[in-house]
Amino acid sequence: MRREAYSYRNDASVPAFADDKPVIVFDGECIFCSGWVRFLLRHDRRAQYRYLTAQSPLGQALYRHYGLDTFHFESNMLIEDGIARIKSDGSIRTLARLGLPWSLANICRILPAALRDPLYDLVARNRYRIAGRRQSCMVPTPEERGRFIA
Repeated sequence: MRREAYSYRNDASVPAFADDKPVIVFDGECIFCSGWVRFLLRHDRRAQYRYLTAQSPLGQALYRHYGLDTFHFESNMLIEDGIARIKSDGSIRTLARLGLPWSLANICRILPAALRDPLYDLVARNRYRIAGRRQSCMVPTPEERGRFIA
């Protein structure tokens, strides 16, 4: 999964997109994942993140580029400075940029990913059972639309 920064720019199957801010790619049909994005929209006071559903053509292309499952979407992806971060690393880094108290999640980084990621995987595999699934992707409000990549 590890690739050179901005490697997607050289992949003809990945459409060009604004990557001057971190991008969070998420399962737009998952109520749990959409809740995560709603949380971020509320607490990202500096509007530093852009959002993209995994079901979109660009989301699909990015998942393929990074070798992720393009059907089950069992990991959100944070693309920051051209580098994709998934699972617990992506979530922790996302929270860390929000400032206090959310940045305290950074303390979890002292645990190796080999210990953090199985918990992430357990929640990801059961996310539809935990929160449910929408029949269509999350639709941002008119105020939020500018923070989403179409």
